[in-house]
Amino acid sequence: MHKEILEDIGEKELINRLGKFMPKNQISDDCALIKTNNENLLVNTDSLVENVHFNNISICPQDLGWKAVVSNISDLLSSGSKKTLGITVNLILPSKTEWTWVEELYKGINKALKKYGGIILGGDCSKGNEKIISITAFGIQGELELRRNACKPGDIILTTGIHGLSKLGFMIQNKINFDNNVSLNERLIIKSIKHFCRPQVYPDFQKNLIKSCTNKKIKRIGCTDSSDGLFQAIQDLTTASNCKAIINYEEIPKDKDWPRGEEWDEYYFFGGEDYELVFSLPKKWANNLSRLDKKIYKIGYFADGEPSVEFKDKNKNKLLKNIPFKHF
Repeated sequence: MHKEILEDIGEKELINRLGKFMPKNQISDDCALIKTNNENLLVNTDSLVENVHFNNISICPQDLGWKAVVSNISDLLSSGSKKTLGITVNLILPSKTEWTWVEELYKGINKALKKYGGIILGGDCSKGNEKIISITAFGIQGELELRRNACKPGDIILTTGIHGLSKLGFMIQNKINFDNNVSLNERLIIKSIKHFCRPQVYPDFQKNLIKSCTNKKIKRIGCTDSSDGLFQAIQDLTTASNCKAIINYEEIPKDKDWPRGEEWDEYYFFGGEDYELVFSLPKKWANNLSRLDKKIYKIGYFADGEPSVEFKDKNKNKLLKNIPFKHF
């Protein structure tokens, strides 16, 4: 009799099954909420694994340190963190790892903390066959709670920026060949490598949300980040909120030099590691925010229906047959 293995069930189902060992709704978001007598805490853990998320060709240790921090802060922000308190760093390293590699890693960690806030609180080290950097980050819950299950039919779907660039940067760094008909200009190459190696996040996101709010009674909105790709982010929101997402392909923001074609659409929607925020707001609030911040784009809306993602232009729905990034 065949025994189930992780490759069979996949990451999402694994997480769902692990959820039965936890309090209800504990796995709904990337961050855990800890209530205290004063300010509530958000806690997130994210890991980068050699030959899964990085290798010595694709990224240098200093950029890797930066990225390890940013991936965690992105999750905090997508739950509504108003301040990052600090992080713990857990390292698993082969015994032959050079000290200079570790030193450069921590230089990148500290550069990211200097920009986005927080300090190194501690951590742990152990020996292993491959490098693993696992960070746990602690933030303070802001005035607005951002949760995957808070989207509502009629809400507008928005995103903080352009997707696909990190995927392109990864491919360039790993010297993956492109279609011979595609010519990438120098500006797009440099921009994509920067997005892959030194991604940015939005620490003032909640401030702009509050400033543009039209109904102060609303304390929860739907939100996640696109660390696993734009499609996966939207799908996670639909699943958690039990509604349908309609995406307007024509409103999707792309770099002016982004190549056209189905393959490049696939890179855009399924690339991952862009760390943009994908969220929903009532229409009037969405309009106010997009006027306040020109780097926020309206890309669709939520509707009643079974959890699913589809394009307003039905001809684009064949793109959704692609498979998101899988850890197993």
